[in-house]
Amino acid sequence: MEPFDLDSYVARSRALDLSGIDWDDVPRHPLPGAAVRVLRYMQDIESHTIVYLRQLLATRAIDDPEVATFLACWIYEETFHGRALDRFLEAAGEPRLPRPVPRSHRTIADHLEALASGILSRTWPDFVTLHMTWGAVNELTTLTGYRRLSKVAAHPVLTELLARIVRDESRHFFFYYKQAERRLARPAARSITRFALEHVWAPVGSGAQPHAETRFLAETLLSGADGRAAARHVDETIRRLPGLEDVRLLEAWVERHGVDRASACDEVDSAPWQTA
Repeated sequence: MEPFDLDSYVARSRALDLSGIDWDDVPRHPLPGAAVRVLRYMQDIESHTIVYLRQLLATRAIDDPEVATFLACWIYEETFHGRALDRFLEAAGEPRLPRPVPRSHRTIADHLEALASGILSRTWPDFVTLHMTWGAVNELTTLTGYRRLSKVAAHPVLTELLARIVRDESRHFFFYYKQAERRLARPAARSITRFALEHVWAPVGSGAQPHAETRFLAETLLSGADGRAAARHVDETIRRLPGLEDVRLLEAWVERHGVDRASACDEVDSAPWQTA
């Protein structure tokens, strides 16, 4: 891959371009109920990226000038992804549903996670390596999920909207990946990064959504031959990073959770948030 041009990225960073999206055409095409449920999951995660940023601000990641500059654009763009997905759901006639656990309510687990991140950041000089590698996995998983949703939903307006979001997510992934590639060149940074990925990492939203919703998303997007191939591609890409040559992340998570149905889009109607 060529180097990431941060100045060019910053110059082009802007709210998601929605020009030409025919919102009136949205309800004229069928939208599987499972796709609606997955879209709600994705919209919620995109809209609340700022909560994740709050935790990052307490770490040494924000002290790196390149990372801080990128994060300023990243949070701006991610917020507009959430707004665009919300607008699509509204155009489809899908009401906004309450979240299962309000974000304003921080549990003891939330506080412990933030505390652990802060301590690790202060005591481990290579914390940013973990953050960049983790971000690369999450961004690649996210854009892969959008591509899979576009295929299984087969809704022309949604396909165009997701293609525009994927372009942003691809740039985000590229930044994280190039940063991780450079930082993982230090052997000392690899062991903890790999340990954290293999023992702590889970798909985006796992800590914020009920497990039933994360599993449903995986069943919709990552089951069947095409879904498993997509999960495998994520892992194969991450394995190109130094020290991660044989790591298994997304496909291993899919296997551990028994995601093996052909496609939830063919089986499940739109459902409210699970509370169990």
